Amino acid sequence: MSSRALRKTVLCMALGLSLASIVMLPSAYAANNDGSVYGQSIAGAEVTVRNPETGFTRSVTADTEGNYRFPFLPIGNYTLQASKDGAAIGTPTNVTVSLGNATNVDIGSGTNLTTLGTVQVIGSGVITPVDVTSTESATNLTSEQLSRLPVASDPLSVALLTPGLTRGDSALGGVSFGGSSVAENTIYVNGLNVTDFYNRIGFSQVPYSFYKEFQIKTGGYSVEFGRTTGGVINAVTKSGTNKFEYGAELRWEPSSLQSAARDRFTANGTRYFTARHDEYDRASLTGFASGPIVRDRLFFFAMYEARKFEPVNTSTSGTTLFEGEADTPFWGTKLDWQITDSHLLELLAFSDKNESSSSTFPFNPDTGDKTGPSSGTTLSEGGGINWALTYTGYLTDDLSVKAMYGENDRARATRGSADLECNKVFDNRPAPLRGDKGCTFNTTVLDAVDTREAMRLDFEWALGDHLLRFGLDREVNTSEFEQFAPGPDNLRYDVFATRPGSALNGAVVPPGVTAYVRTRKQSNRGTFETLNAAYYLEDNWSVTDNLVLNLGLRVEEFDNKDANGDSYIRIKDMVAPRLGFSWDVKGNGRSKAYGNIGRYFLPVANVINIKQAGPFLDERFFYVFNGYRSFDYNGQTYQIPILGPQIGGVDNTQGNGLVGDTRGKVDSDMDPVYQDEAILGFQSMIDDKWSWGIRGIYRKLHNAIDDMNINANGACGTVGAPGFIMANPGKILTIYGDTNCDGIKDGWVTIDTSSAGWALRTSPGNVFRGQRGWDEPTRDYQALELVIDRAWDERWALNASYTFSKTRGNAEGPVTSDFNFGDAGRTEAFDDPWVNYNAYGYLANDRRHQFKARGTFAFNENWEAGATFDMQSGRPISAFGVGNPFDNRDYHSFYVCVANCRDTDSTQRVYEFIPRGTAGRTPWAIDVGASLAYLQTLGNADLKVKFAVYNLLNRQKATQVNENFDLAGINRNPDYGQENGFQSPRYGQLTVSLDF
Repeated sequence: MSSRALRKTVLCMALGLSLASIVMLPSAYAANNDGSVYGQSIAGAEVTVRNPETGFTRSVTADTEGNYRFPFLPIGNYTLQASKDGAAIGTPTNVTVSLGNATNVDIGSGTNLTTLGTVQVIGSGVITPVDVTSTESATNLTSEQLSRLPVASDPLSVALLTPGLTRGDSALGGVSFGGSSVAENTIYVNGLNVTDFYNRIGFSQVPYSFYKEFQIKTGGYSVEFGRTTGGVINAVTKSGTNKFEYGAELRWEPSSLQSAARDRFTANGTRYFTARHDEYDRASLTGFASGPIVRDRLFFFAMYEARKFEPVNTSTSGTTLFEGEADTPFWGTKLDWQITDSHLLELLAFSDKNESSSSTFPFNPDTGDKTGPSSGTTLSEGGGINWALTYTGYLTDDLSVKAMYGENDRARATRGSADLECNKVFDNRPAPLRGDKGCTFNTTVLDAVDTREAMRLDFEWALGDHLLRFGLDREVNTSEFEQFAPGPDNLRYDVFATRPGSALNGAVVPPGVTAYVRTRKQSNRGTFETLNAAYYLEDNWSVTDNLVLNLGLRVEEFDNKDANGDSYIRIKDMVAPRLGFSWDVKGNGRSKAYGNIGRYFLPVANVINIKQAGPFLDERFFYVFNGYRSFDYNGQTYQIPILGPQIGGVDNTQGNGLVGDTRGKVDSDMDPVYQDEAILGFQSMIDDKWSWGIRGIYRKLHNAIDDMNINANGACGTVGAPGFIMANPGKILTIYGDTNCDGIKDGWVTIDTSSAGWALRTSPGNVFRGQRGWDEPTRDYQALELVIDRAWDERWALNASYTFSKTRGNAEGPVTSDFNFGDAGRTEAFDDPWVNYNAYGYLANDRRHQFKARGTFAFNENWEAGATFDMQSGRPISAFGVGNPFDNRDYHSFYVCVANCRDTDSTQRVYEFIPRGTAGRTPWAIDVGASLAYLQTLGNADLKVKFAVYNLLNRQKATQVNENFDLAGINRNPDYGQENGFQSPRYGQLTVSLDF
């Protein structure tokens, strides 16, 4: 195809996207796993970029105005040279291409060279962070920079170096970007999305030594990125070059370098939280090799990491000890094939499979001794094989394409060593009878694998003052899920006390019977698929030499399917417009004012289709309890109930093993969860090394998708009430239900959940007296960030920031720290209207003040030190009651009972309203890290020995507390306010590396 015909074809595609979109969106100036170089030279000059490490060379011709551009460049060090009529213009310029950034270089005789301040000079290492064409808010950190700092070996710790990010509560983990919950972020490795799509909290783990560079996107990111209302961690791995290299690295974190965790005590000296026996040993030995397979054309990088992790922990009471072990190795490889200078192909493959075991022992926390043999072992599996194949084509000087296909696997399997042979048996009668009786203590067996098939196609087309970027992005996320109760018959046995003549399971308890057995078979098995698709178009328009407008549009679709393969929640035509500007204030590339506004959508996690639209079986039988039968298993004696006559029939009202008609369990016209964001900032160089910046951020989360207990059916009152429905709280929902109030589903029912759907009742008598609706979910984040940076010059570097922020609303997001609920989209926040009634206030991720700093200092060529500092104000504390002054429902609320609390008539109880987040705050969290490294050249090898200490001050302040003020609506919780989440104790890490 000719260049002219190709341009016509692509123009038709671009115009089609434009007409479908109407509005255009903000652009990224580099794709999500590379960078770019652009600038001005002499009109008609040939500009050549060359990577001396790989031999990659590409030339373009500057247009009639002298503009040139190199898109989709693999990150690395390059030389740039201009020539005209075969004669070189000036001398070659060294430039570093960084991840996700565009580097401006004006080159050639007669051009303005003042923008060379934006070029990293490889010899001196001086670089300005000011990219006057970008409206994104992002921080880049290379593996070389991180190696000089005391940073824990995981991407989340790297991300926490940037302003505005906080660590999630200990029960959930993860990181909060700009007030969002920890389940709203996306993580990419070489352009492959590796985020856990089951509940969006975890991600595929790649060893620290495999990474080359990180980019942490905290706002204003391009339409190329979607499916997040939090932030983006974008990373690329190392690659091979023309130079053969190999080496090894040992990381060691022994328990001897850890400070003991502290037990926690009540005011009267009673220990309520045991932690002093918790410790671990962790070690890894990594070997790597890289180099050319075919010089200047084909390269490899390969890494193998042997790992050993041995954690030891106790239960909160300290009476149970868990000894764990994990030693599954990691392997990873990267192949880069420069087929020609116009066609590149790269393959990423890695395995993060992980198998671990944890044995349980009875334990005496006072003596530190085991008091008996192991009661069982829990086996877990995670991770999987991941790979991505990426093609880059430079079709013309102005038109380039990138195509990627990859797969991301994550296993989620947990079972006890005895679960296939032993049933769960539990006696629910009061002590001393109460407790486990069977030979397994696990309640479920889980065997699941989540597989993502990711495909994307990205184009970049330069048309004069316009840089068009457009593409398609599609993921098929499939969960193979199986969860069931332990035992050969998958039955759980529970023993309960009862009274003769009482009602049970639609029958009457026989005379003389004081206890019964309930057998319960629970299972959910199936294949659940979700399709996430999007297309985008953006225009980076250079309006003048100093002003750039970024206009873009992303259109998305989410389709979560049930176990039968039918659409369960499908949301189409989600239009995400984004608009940004960047103004080069003085026209010298050293300062800019910038801003952007945009909309971002969050997909529905697969946990929703699995838990709400699967073939769930919950089958219960009831029997007279005729005592226990003892049996031996692995040398221990256990018990199982002897079943007497059956009481009543089978109860499978909670699930009959069929998917059923989901039309009555989900809103047929669901609105998506989305966030609007506005950012305004300024950034400037002070000199060639120092820069500073200021940024204001406003984010507003709209809507929620959650399970709601709809126990009133519109005009029918409680007749035909559908129960728990996936819907938008406070919005109109439409389900298939009972239209004529006869208790039979016969048509479509509409309920305005802002005013109806919840049955108001009085007590005693439980009398229906009307309906109530839900408040709409909302979350607002406001922040002001100040940053100052001093670039590394082989001697020292410093970055410091202060963030003032407020996070307010009545909904944290798809997961909640308040209740430690991690099933994304199935929180307890909207189970009834009272959980969130008058609930607007400071949310769990509100950290009013943040001070962060990191720095490195080289004493000489052999010794260097690094330090990190993170100080954050405490998170707000709430006082959750049980019950409310409006109906007889006892559930979480912001009302606590203060009088007549034991009155059976709930209308006689007196409640006090305690607004969200007004019961105090946790202490300030201060974390200091320090490292000292020794470097030495030994012949052809480079030796580095680094010792790092984390939480140097050994602060173990509380990060969360028990916020349940009431229990069961009538009892004060004696544990209210007790600290139950803490900073990790001080620990040390030794790293020794030898590179050849």
